[in-house]
Amino acid sequence: MASEQAPDPQDATDSSPAGDDVGPTARRIIVGAQLRRLRENADVTRSTAGYHIRGSESKISRMESGKVGFKLRDVEDLLSLYGEHDPERRDHLVGIAKRSNEAGWWQRSGDAVPDWFSEYVGLESAAVRIQTYELLFVPGLLQTPEYARAIVTRGHPDTAGPLAEERVRVRMARQRLLGRPDAPRLWAVVDESVLHRPIGGPEVLAGQLDHLLEMSRRPTISLQVVPNALSGYGGEAAFTMLRFAEPDVPDITYIEGLTGALYLDRQGEVEEYTRVMDQLTIDAYSPEETRSLLGKLRSVLD
Repeated sequence: MASEQAPDPQDATDSSPAGDDVGPTARRIIVGAQLRRLRENADVTRSTAGYHIRGSESKISRMESGKVGFKLRDVEDLLSLYGEHDPERRDHLVGIAKRSNEAGWWQRSGDAVPDWFSEYVGLESAAVRIQTYELLFVPGLLQTPEYARAIVTRGHPDTAGPLAEERVRVRMARQRLLGRPDAPRLWAVVDESVLHRPIGGPEVLAGQLDHLLEMSRRPTISLQVVPNALSGYGGEAAFTMLRFAEPDVPDITYIEGLTGALYLDRQGEVEEYTRVMDQLTIDAYSPEETRSLLGKLRSVLD
C-alpha cells in the first residue's frame, strides 16, 4: 500500500494523548515515533541505543514501532542519550509511556472482548485510515445499538444478558473514535445483500439505514455498496485494513473468524488485499449513488 504523507510526530504528541479514548497501542506508537525522531536527530544508531539500555537493536526497533511496552527507566535513559534534557518535554513523554502500559478501556470488559480481538481495538484506535469490506453485516463502527444487539444475541435481543449488553456497549464505545477531532478516515464497502438482510426486524433495519445515511454524509466517512450483480467477485471474505501515521508501523489487514483472527502485515499479503479493495471500490456504487440507494430502500420500509 502506497504511503500517504504522515503528520509531524510532534503534533501527535501534543494532542493525541489527551483523549480518554486513546488506548495503549496508540500511546506506544506516539512514544515510539518520538523516540525514533530524537534518535535520528541525535545521529545515534539503533545498535548504540540498544547497548545503552542493556538491550539490542531489535528491541529499539520494536519500541520505535510501538510493538512493545516501555520500561520507564529505558525511556528516561534514551532521552538522556538523545540529548533531550528539557524537564517539561521529558515529563510529558515519560507520562505518555507510563499510560501506555495501562490497560485500555476495552480490556476492562472481561469476556466481552476476547484476547484475540483486544489487540484489534487498540490498533483501530491508533489508525489514521480504516478500510473495511463486509458481506454479512453493517460494519461494527456504523451499527446502531439495536442492530448490534440483534447480532450479538443471534436474533434474540429480548434474551440479551449482561455479557451481550457489554458487547454492545463496547461496540458503541469503539464508535467514539469517529467523532474525535483527529478521526480516522473510514472507507466502508458493503455487499448490497447486507442492506436487504432484516437483522433485528424491519424497524431495526429502518433505523440502521437512517444511521448509514447520516454517517455517510460525514466528510471523514465514505460508504459504498457493491451491487448484487457484482456480488462475490471482489472479495471472498470480510476484512479490514488499517493504516497508521508512522512509516515504521506497517499497514495491517485484519480477518476475523468465529474464535480467532488473523493479523497480516507482510507487504505481499497487504498489497494483495489492497488490490482487492481497489477492485471493490471500482465495482461498487459511488458514495452518492450509495446514498440514493439507501434512501430508496429506506422508503420501502415506511
